[in-house]
Amino acid sequence: MTNESALRERLCEHGRLLFGRGYSVGSAGNISVRLPDGVLMTPTNSCLGRLDPARISKLDAEWRHVSGDKPSKEVFMHRAVLTARPEAGAVVHLHSTHATAIACLATPGENAPIPPLTPYFVMRIGRSLPVIPYYRPGDAAMESAIHGAAREARAVLLANHGPVVSGASLDEAVYASEELEEAARLALMLRGLPARALTAAQVEDLLQTFG
Repeated sequence: MTNESALRERLCEHGRLLFGRGYSVGSAGNISVRLPDGVLMTPTNSCLGRLDPARISKLDAEWRHVSGDKPSKEVFMHRAVLTARPEAGAVVHLHSTHATAIACLATPGENAPIPPLTPYFVMRIGRSLPVIPYYRPGDAAMESAIHGAAREARAVLLANHGPVVSGASLDEAVYASEELEEAARLALMLRGLPARALTAAQVEDLLQTFG
């Protein structure tokens, strides 16, 4: 099995697991993986729970569709992150309930709508989680806003829409997406309670240790 074939299988496996956990519904959400010669991406109107490896979209290095089904209409979202973050190997966009709830509560322009409650949130997401202003789904005008924010952040929240998360690999992007959803759930559970967040020194220690 070639590396690309393995990535196609892995992408579909992660899609099934994310869908099974309720992190996407219907045809919501999309995933991309960087290749040496382009990008693999979930097709438009596809269900993450029922992806076919052979039908995954492939785009070349210039983001032109070259094989497979037509790519997600939100291809620009993935292009924004992958061009802003050369070290990123994959991007996951979900409509996971708790992260989306935070995206509805947070003020656009806010940079830390979820407090650093656990070390794993800091380790996988980092110090900042910018909230991008609302754009209609599929509106390519959001590309520049996402690109600008992604240069300094591994993940962003699209106001009233959901999270966009990057990682060095497909596995890391998925794990970070899952960690973000759990952090959002904790933040909502503890809202209004005297929860103890990590201190600035503890956050800095995690970032210095785990990058």
